[in-house]
Parts: sequence; C-alpha cells; structure tokens
Amino acid sequence: MTAYDVDLVIVGAGPSGLYGAYYAGFRGMSVAVIDSLPEPGGQISALYPEKDIFDIAGFPAVKGQRLVDELMTQAAQADPLFLLGESACELLHDEEGVEVVTDAGTRVRAKAMLLTGGIGTFTPRELPVGEEYLGRGLRYFVRRLDEVAGHDVVVVGGGDSAVDWALALEPLARSVTLVHRRPVFRAHERSVATLHASSVRVLTPYEVVEIGGDPLVGEVVVEKVKEGDRVTLPAQTVVAALGFIADLGPVQKWGLELRKRHVLVDRSMRTNLPRVFAAGDISDYDGKVRLISVGFGEAAAAVNNLAPLVNPALGTTPGHSSDAA
Repeated sequence: MTAYDVDLVIVGAGPSGLYGAYYAGFRGMSVAVIDSLPEPGGQISALYPEKDIFDIAGFPAVKGQRLVDELMTQAAQADPLFLLGESACELLHDEEGVEVVTDAGTRVRAKAMLLTGGIGTFTPRELPVGEEYLGRGLRYFVRRLDEVAGHDVVVVGGGDSAVDWALALEPLARSVTLVHRRPVFRAHERSVATLHASSVRVLTPYEVVEIGGDPLVGEVVVEKVKEGDRVTLPAQTVVAALGFIADLGPVQKWGLELRKRHVLVDRSMRTNLPRVFAAGDISDYDGKVRLISVGFGEAAAAVNNLAPLVNPALGTTPGHSSDAA
C-alpha cells in the first residue's frame, strides 16, 4: 500500500483546487492533490475545454483548457503530488491531522485537508441508443475541437452544453446538426439566437433512434417525436450532450454538515470537521456566489486560515506575493 505524508491534502483538481495547490506552496506547504478524473481541470477539462470563459479576472476571454494549463503551470511552483484517477473514499482525522484513503488503496496523511470537489464525481447521461459506438464515433464531450475537424457531426441535447458544442464545432466540421427532442432549448437566449443565425442544421422535436456504421459511426437516424417521420444523417461523430449526473459519493458519509449537496463552511472556509476546509462549488454559506473567480478567493482564504494548523509559526495573514521575490 502506497502512503504519503504532506502538509495539505486537496481533494479536487478543478480550478479552485489547482489554485489552492499553488497558494499552499506559496505559504511554504507540501501538497498532494487527489481527483477521480484522469487529468486535472475538473468540469472545465471534461465538459467545455474549448469554450470561452468571460468572468476570469485579467482575461477578457480565455478558453477553458488554456485556463487549466495556466493554472497547472502556476501550481507547479508548489511541486504538488498529483494522484489522478483515484477517488477519495475514506476520511480519518485526529488531533494531529487527517488521513485520506483512495479507492486505489493510497493513503495520504496530512495536517489539514481542503475539499474542492466541485459538484462531486459526475457521469454523463447516456444516449438511449448506440452505446456500442462509444469510442468509435460516439462521445460525450470533445476535449480538442480539431479531433473532429472535417467530420459530419450530430450533437444531441437541448441545454447550454449542446448549443455551445454545436456553435464551437461549426467552423471546423464539414456539417453540424443539432438534434433535440423538445421544440424549445434550455440554453441561454443569446446562444440560441446565435445558433439559429448559424449554418447549424437544427432538428426539433426529433430524437435519435439508431446509429449505424461498421466499425465506426457512419450515420444517425432521427425520428420526429409523435409523428414518426425519420431522417438519416451522415455522421462520423455523435456528441451526446445530455447532461451529467453528479454524485458526492463517499463525501456524504464523512460526517460533514451538508445543505442541498453542498458542504457548509464558515467565513474562514472551515467545515464542522476538525482540520477540514472546503472551497469552490462544493462549499456553501449564506450569500454564496458560484463563480470560478470566487472559488479562487475561497481557496486562498482557506489556505491562509488553515496555515497555523500546518505550522503554528504561520499566521493567517500572508503578506503580499510581490514582497516574496
């Protein structure tokens, strides 16, 4: 069984967790970061790596994956230990620290813990047909847009993700068709207006009834809801953007005080458990605003407030980073 001993263990490698890793290093701490996904970035890398994000301070607009890449470069200054593809299953704590046990059997002993798990683990809602084509043309997100350049693409779904993928792929794909089983989209009004002004073919209310091709996806058959009219679409890629099912998983059994699937914290980002803090989307308090930029501030606040637990000589006031040069 592999075991590590660090000052701070961070559970969640999304934006808040990565910034927390950097900031803990800035405060002189050794850090381990655990995440169930095989790569850092959390929801950004998994759901919208090529989407522009507009509310990050200092960036008028920044692609999701670029933001993650820059956060990784920043976090590297702390030389954190990354345990990716491992889920934090068990949490033990005593007067001197905490211990996190992963599903791979890895044990991480730390003097404090920062929980930045976003919405928890999440799995895509499956397309009712064609699951056998997963990895052979069917996918639930597109990590790099150029992977499907020149393809006939069928996007399935009616929310923001589906509309965003259709618009993002339009300039690169040979053709893009968006299929939604309802006549009205759930996406942002501005995005829907842009969609209808684009070259994307919109089929509503239709649903996918069959995917064909051997061995790769070659076509998609859609059927008009209630009327039965069928249309066969050429396709080499099907993006099923039907949403995700979020699950806090073992976190729910750790004894944390929860409110609507979020972990309650006080103004210092401290939970009800000793030496356990939380920041980012998973945390909750009165007046909470769920923005990436807010998560950065929460992670810094948590690290500063847990610092004396790691080293009694450390205060909660860090000074200015410009003074550390």
